[in-house]
Amino acid sequence: MLRFAGCLTVLALLAGTAGAAEISGSYLEARTCDVYTGPCFANAQVGLTGQQAILAWSIDGGSYGGVDLSGLKVVMTVRASDTLGYGGGVVIHPDPIRSVILVDQEATAAQRQALVNFARERAGQVAGEVVRVAAVPIDMAVDHVDMVGELKAGNEIAVTTRKLSKTDCVCSNEVTFYPPLTKVENSEPAYTIDASFTGRGLGARWSCPFSRSAFLATF
Repeated sequence: MLRFAGCLTVLALLAGTAGAAEISGSYLEARTCDVYTGPCFANAQVGLTGQQAILAWSIDGGSYGGVDLSGLKVVMTVRASDTLGYGGGVVIHPDPIRSVILVDQEATAAQRQALVNFARERAGQVAGEVVRVAAVPIDMAVDHVDMVGELKAGNEIAVTTRKLSKTDCVCSNEVTFYPPLTKVENSEPAYTIDASFTGRGLGARWSCPFSRSAFLATF
């Protein structure tokens, strides 16, 4: 009897694993400091820039917490007390951090809550204290070949990127100095044509155009 009960437990666990749909899509991140840069330039920016970031997920398919999120999008913008990611993990989460989450206006109530939970889980400590959640129209398109990313979330967030070129190198010693702030796959740095946040909740608005400050990736 005990052996039979154990078998049922294993089968239930396997069924739960099989029923948990994977979630996948495209990711776009824009920071207020260069992420692809030379160490000398990065050291000059530390403590002065890079306290803000925009993180966006466009979900191609899958579910979270049993809620289907296929075709939906969610954007998080954060503001930290110091440069995000500096120190290679030693000082990667400079508290306090506050964030605003914008969920897809097309989502149902259940989907909106699942999008918030998904973004918070993916961002981890980078999410800090979520001070505001709002539903807005979100348009996002990512071309991973040409590294063109376009994001517009209501009237609050706008990001446009292009592929990095040789002319974007300044010291010829550039590297990907900062990794993406969330766990992603196939990440590549991109050139930011425009990235701005003009919303409420973080006590600041910012713009960081014409910089080597973005990532395109998949998840």
